[in-house]
Amino acid sequence: MQNQLEFTSDILGDAFVAHTFDLGPDPDREPGGNVVATLVKHTASSDDPHHAVLWVHGFSDYFFNPEIAEFFADRGYAFYALDLRKSGRSLRDGQSPHYATDFAVYDKELDLAVDAIAAEHPTLGIVVAAHSTGGLITPLWLDRRRRRTCTVPIVGQVLDSPWFDMQGPRMLRAIGVPFIKMIGGMAGTRVAPAEQSSVHGLTVHAGHHGEFDYDVALKPINGFPLRFGWLRAVTVAHSKLHRGLDTGVPSLVLRSTRSLSVKEYSTEASRADLVLDTEQIAKWAGALGNRLAVVPIADARHGVFVSERAAREIAYDELDAWLSREIECQPI
Repeated sequence: MQNQLEFTSDILGDAFVAHTFDLGPDPDREPGGNVVATLVKHTASSDDPHHAVLWVHGFSDYFFNPEIAEFFADRGYAFYALDLRKSGRSLRDGQSPHYATDFAVYDKELDLAVDAIAAEHPTLGIVVAAHSTGGLITPLWLDRRRRRTCTVPIVGQVLDSPWFDMQGPRMLRAIGVPFIKMIGGMAGTRVAPAEQSSVHGLTVHAGHHGEFDYDVALKPINGFPLRFGWLRAVTVAHSKLHRGLDTGVPSLVLRSTRSLSVKEYSTEASRADLVLDTEQIAKWAGALGNRLAVVPIADARHGVFVSERAAREIAYDELDAWLSREIECQPI
């Protein structure tokens, strides 16, 4: 842990600053030099916060949403977000976006991030909030961290549309998962022949049918290519989740009430999860352990906090109530 973080201006403007962690050589030995991670801090957060929060993005994603930072700041939280290695602000030339063959490598930057938050706010409990693949990575990290008896107080987790299982019929998964593991172990950087839909991106981006502006070089409308080594890491992570975890903290899981599979934009497509199977999220949420609340949000997208205004206001209300009930009444 570095004693003094050096924050510089961030791509989101005056209300945010960023610090880059040098994580050393890439365990997956890709070109592009050392891997890095980026901690983003919301400078407009309360001068006297009572809790802190760390936001972790998903695949083909990075932290781009000031609205979620402002929500937490208004509640008296110090807000931070982490762009993981090879993602968003942390992607370097020569690196495959988001590529990792073992999700345990993310423990390094997640530990650095919460240690840095604790150094700035030594008396505060930290809530970890994560979206999609981030919502798979962080529970596994919390389970390992609990067994390491770390001292930084993490007091809860919020998972937005977490990726808890491979999509598709059971028969297809029974064939596909072993194939992914085999190819991923032999030719990890090989791109999987999976069709990448642009419809979800079209529903979210302000330049199309959504309300959120972001850099499509860091978060492409149709997503980054899926590589077999990364998909193998996903399946391994799913297997660990399905065996059951103990994250040691209360959890809130927010998801849409329904999923859709579509190839073209429509109003209906803008009001459903187009990426994951929401029934799988409901099925596997209990594997997180500890106290759990699972809340379906009508008309929400994959990412309840990037849904249409009415749906995301419901999501914010649910988050607000859960924070009051589960987090702010806890002794630190």
